[in-house]
Amino acid sequence: MTTSIEQPARALVRDLEAAGVRNALASFVDIHGISKGKVVPIRHLADMLQGSELYTGAALDGVPQAVNDEEVSAHPDPESVMLLPWQPEIAWFASDLHLHGMPFEACSRGILRRALAVAADLGYRFNLGVETEFYVLREHEGGVAPASARDTLDRPCYDIRGMLDNYAWASELIEAMNGLGWDVYSWDHEDGNGQFETDFAFADALVTADRVTFFRLLVNEIVRPHGLFATFMPKPFGDRTGSGAHFNMSLADIDTGRNLFADGDDPRGCGLSELGYAFIAGVLRHAGAVCALIAPTVNSYKRLVSRGSMSGFTWAPVQVSFGSNNRTNMLRIPLAGGRVECRAADISCNPYLGAALILRAGLEGITERLDPGEPFHEDMYAYGPGELEAMGIRFLPRTLGEAVEQLAADPLARDVMGPLMHDTFVGFKRGEWDEYHTHVSDWERDRYLRMF
Repeated sequence: MTTSIEQPARALVRDLEAAGVRNALASFVDIHGISKGKVVPIRHLADMLQGSELYTGAALDGVPQAVNDEEVSAHPDPESVMLLPWQPEIAWFASDLHLHGMPFEACSRGILRRALAVAADLGYRFNLGVETEFYVLREHEGGVAPASARDTLDRPCYDIRGMLDNYAWASELIEAMNGLGWDVYSWDHEDGNGQFETDFAFADALVTADRVTFFRLLVNEIVRPHGLFATFMPKPFGDRTGSGAHFNMSLADIDTGRNLFADGDDPRGCGLSELGYAFIAGVLRHAGAVCALIAPTVNSYKRLVSRGSMSGFTWAPVQVSFGSNNRTNMLRIPLAGGRVECRAADISCNPYLGAALILRAGLEGITERLDPGEPFHEDMYAYGPGELEAMGIRFLPRTLGEAVEQLAADPLARDVMGPLMHDTFVGFKRGEWDEYHTHVSDWERDRYLRMF
């Protein structure tokens, strides 16, 4: 071990031991953004920081390796360390995968790092905030139900009773998040029975992606002792609103931190700079491919419909469009301006891959000086297909199959992800779509078994 690595590692070990940490966990993600890893005693942390822990990628979804390949190694990022709130003697580290002593091309976190490096070369820092929506449920008579028996309103959004009935686990969750330094500024009961949202401070996109990855692990560990479980399935119920993960994005000057999307004199009236509009145009250009990464499951496309929840609208986008403070567009510029919200993203996404492609698409819009046109202020759900076609507005992919084919055909996506991850993701998701498409469902049997 070189002295330059040894001294910071020793200092980190001392600090963690002083905090009562006994073990360290090197975490990386599979294709789904699910945390995987190994645990070592704290005295071996210095070795782990140099990649001592090896993994057979072929044993996991979307860590593309053959069974006879050399193992990948996880290199923890010391700046990402978080103590598990429910088990604080374990320190969790987000990690980058290496192969043959070099960064592994198909590492999700590494893919985002590469995209951020492109932005940095242009003088930009990519700030990202993610609105985390999820359901908390209990097993109930062979099925599932909201945690609170009173959570039965047809329009439960912002329901105070539902919020207070869930206060026990929610307060633990918020305290844990704030203990990690995330600065939660609100939480609420969302539009579905049993559905909640937490909002915490934006950060550099790599930090936010680490936090979203950790969040999904955190929520289930917090609610489990209460006899509950959390689901991050985008659309667990056909008649309730789906769970999004809206990406709130801006570019900042890498030296000063100044928000480059903010413009109080915006002639289009949205409080967004021309740089921000160019970013939007780039994302809209690659919307289909982006969708495959930020809405990555068969179930995701049952959320991206205009109607189908108890409150009437789903609040999810269906067209490739942008607008002002208008929740019917894929990209929304919130009332205060200065940022862009992507409403197509859902809580099942791998945040590293989604953030990487959406950033590079936006940067393409900036470097090519694209213009998205004028923002839409009206209800985009009200237009029919013919009207949208006449306006030059296309639909988002209707199925995972459509989205994956658009990802497969997108050269920018292949460049961002690298050929190995691009081919792996496309192949995996084509297989997932084929498996779903050939599955015979209860709906089909109920409708057709005795029909003829």
